[in-house]
Amino acid sequence: MTQPWPTPSVTEPVRATVPVPGSKSITNRALLLAALADGPSTVHLPLRSRDTQLMAAALRSLGVRIADGNQGSWEVTPGPLRGDADLDCGLAGTVMRFMPPAAALADGDVRFDGDEQARVRPMNTVLDALRSLGASIDGDSLPFTLHGTGSVRGGSVTIDASGSSQFVSALLLSGARYEQGVTVLHDGKPVPSLPHIEMTIEMLRAVGVEVDDSEPNRWRVAPGAIAARDWRIEPDLSNAAAFLAAGAVTGGAITIPDWPLATTQPGDAMRDILAQMGCDVSLSDNGLTVKGPERLNGIEIDLHDFSELTPTVAAMAVLADSPTHISGVAHIRGHETDRLAALTTEIRGIGGDADETDDGLIIRPSQPTGGLWHAYADHRMATAGAIIGLKVPGVSVDDINTTTKTIPDFPGMWAAMLQLAERV
Repeated sequence: MTQPWPTPSVTEPVRATVPVPGSKSITNRALLLAALADGPSTVHLPLRSRDTQLMAAALRSLGVRIADGNQGSWEVTPGPLRGDADLDCGLAGTVMRFMPPAAALADGDVRFDGDEQARVRPMNTVLDALRSLGASIDGDSLPFTLHGTGSVRGGSVTIDASGSSQFVSALLLSGARYEQGVTVLHDGKPVPSLPHIEMTIEMLRAVGVEVDDSEPNRWRVAPGAIAARDWRIEPDLSNAAAFLAAGAVTGGAITIPDWPLATTQPGDAMRDILAQMGCDVSLSDNGLTVKGPERLNGIEIDLHDFSELTPTVAAMAVLADSPTHISGVAHIRGHETDRLAALTTEIRGIGGDADETDDGLIIRPSQPTGGLWHAYADHRMATAGAIIGLKVPGVSVDDINTTTKTIPDFPGMWAAMLQLAERV
């Protein structure tokens, strides 16, 4: 049984420079595109965490060669995709959603399963779309079996992607390899996290795939080859958010090296969020530096397009001097856990003041007293507890190891940041 992790508390501002590993979202897209390419590719500076290792293992199971290269890179050599394979998705949305459209190109059965929590995450949108495009699948959620024939007809399909932008990206990433390409039409409430679709499109175009996104809620990928190329992975900005928050809530200063000057990562929205909450934010060729105020102020913010930042913003809001209203994130009830219910429960559990709304949270100033913070097998819930614990003594996270989903050693990085701060 995992032992609770006592979160470190500080009485002085946290000031440090914190290098952050590569983006999970970009790493897993690069691995998949490299596996479907017309020649060998290299993925430089990839994130090596549970989610990306699961993606690499899934591709290897289908016959793709992925070998360790220089300086932590991955050398990817594609080949004919073969079935009679068992794929473990863990709790990785990118694996459970992105891999079925690729596995449909394999010759033979491919069996999918994952963690217990993954079995309740929505999958029918992708699976029903694949059936419409010519694939044969038994099941509507994990576990399920895809009966590959070596090719997919493709064509046009209408889906409701209001639950996750991953449904759209999943079909686009493999669509160029389908006989007719793929056209995805969205019919439903607005698609969340649109920057992730923009990331997918940018990466597809970088490997020579023709993508038409000229009409709202319609994406067309033309059939054709996917070019091999070398990928260089940006730091994961959503993971960096927790470390920036450490500086913000303690009135300190955190620098994240190599923060891109232009990016499609939703985590880049942290720059504006932190500025709204009273921080001084500066971006240069050397990276991003955030300096926190004496105390953060609350904000009203729609995080629909940047919903993965909700736990981090909520954690900062607990320590702010005025109320915060987060809206536009009803869909995160279907993330690793029901994040709205989880955040409300845990904030109240340590003496905070939070209410769940139809599409978000209201968090008010309070005097938290500490206690056990439950992570719900959700990496961002775990890091939210760590942020609050910096200023609230007595907070323990019940399962800090869940952070390995996207950060190889979060406790070690957190401790190193605080040790650096002590020496400043």
